[in-house]
Amino acid sequence: MYISEVSGHRNAAMAIEKALKILSPETEILGINAFRYTNPISEKVVNRIYMGVIKRAPKIWDYLYDNQSVARKLEHFKKMVHRFNSPKLKKLFDNFKPDVVVCTQAYPCGMVADYKKAYLSCLPLIAVLTDYVPHSYWIYDSVDYYISPAEEVSLRLTQKGVAAEKIRTLGIPFDPKFNEPVDIPKVKEKMRLDPKIPTILIMGGGQGLGPIKDIIKSLGKVKNDFQAIVITGTNKKLYNSLSNLTAGLKNDFRISGFVSNVHELMAVSELIITKPGGVTTAEALTKNIPMLIVKAIPGQEANNSAFLTKSGSALKVNEPKKIGALVEQLLTDKDKLKRMSESTKIISKPNASMDIARLILNLPQNKHA
Repeated sequence: MYISEVSGHRNAAMAIEKALKILSPETEILGINAFRYTNPISEKVVNRIYMGVIKRAPKIWDYLYDNQSVARKLEHFKKMVHRFNSPKLKKLFDNFKPDVVVCTQAYPCGMVADYKKAYLSCLPLIAVLTDYVPHSYWIYDSVDYYISPAEEVSLRLTQKGVAAEKIRTLGIPFDPKFNEPVDIPKVKEKMRLDPKIPTILIMGGGQGLGPIKDIIKSLGKVKNDFQAIVITGTNKKLYNSLSNLTAGLKNDFRISGFVSNVHELMAVSELIITKPGGVTTAEALTKNIPMLIVKAIPGQEANNSAFLTKSGSALKVNEPKKIGALVEQLLTDKDKLKRMSESTKIISKPNASMDIARLILNLPQNKHA
């Protein structure tokens, strides 16, 4: 269970599904957008509000995110919503009869946790954190296992009251194809990339968010030779506007919309400029690609950014106009890029999806009430 069709939460759920099918092809899996299933009208409204807040008033999101005072005040409302949703979940579970429920986002996790209490169910529930922060909205007594992305996050879960035996530090799940070898010369030839100059990958998540225009303007001032691949995701407005913006620039900028070969694009790139979404950063860590994080939004991205910069695998830039100077410095200082790449190997968990799938498949076959 996840929320939102274009999101890291859904990508994480699909990655676990793919890993389960690799290990056990006969496994029957139902992937479901929990918000759309239980509250289809509210989903559209809430998504619009969330995107509006993120773009126009990020400080509001910063205040709301992992704010225990706000969480306590919302407790009564949250329980009321869960009580309303529980009969819908009962119908779903009675029809599908799952052996386990895996949630990659806190909303469905809380919903299922309260369902278990309401119906005295023993249905195993696994919470998979897809960011490097265990915010308070994840914490429920009836969660059986927490999948944590890092030891630091596991420690913070215990500090929030989660029993250590419930926590497994397995990493953030991503598509297992990121572990498959890539024929870099062949991909560069296919994409007509110059093998003699560095490649920079620029991403704004599945929805093409972030100050990508400002990043490109700043990169236009870089003196070093490089080529860039820009992924705009589902953001068609951004895609259409970038062609004119990049037309007169010295270096080559390739503009693409939603793509399915990010694993190849990361493999052929020396540097990625990206939003620090949990799944994207887990993929980049596995590909050992240094990251530049520009203007992380408050909340989960700010926490991810802090974790990555502390590890030495990423650098943070708060002002997009300064990105060009930093890229110029990195392209000149190859040793710095190499040290950042080496740092990724210390914190990456390349087998996360397969390890999570093994945990799920090895659960006791506990038939729930």
